[in-house]
Amino acid sequence: MEVLSLLIPISIGLGAIGLAAFFWTMKSQQYDDPEGDAARILRDDYDDHPAD
Repeated sequence: MEVLSLLIPISIGLGAIGLAAFFWTMKSQQYDDPEGDAARILRDDYDDHPAD
C-alpha cells in the first residue's frame, strides 16, 4: 500500500504532462490540415525524397 502513495502522484503527473503536451500541439496549430495530410500521402511525386 505504500507503493500506491508514490505511484498515484506519479501517474497523475504524467497524465498532466501528456495533457499539457496535447494542448501545446493544439495551440501551435499542428492539426490544422488533416485532409491535406491524408491526400499528400497518396500523391505519386518523389520530389521531397532524394533518389536512392
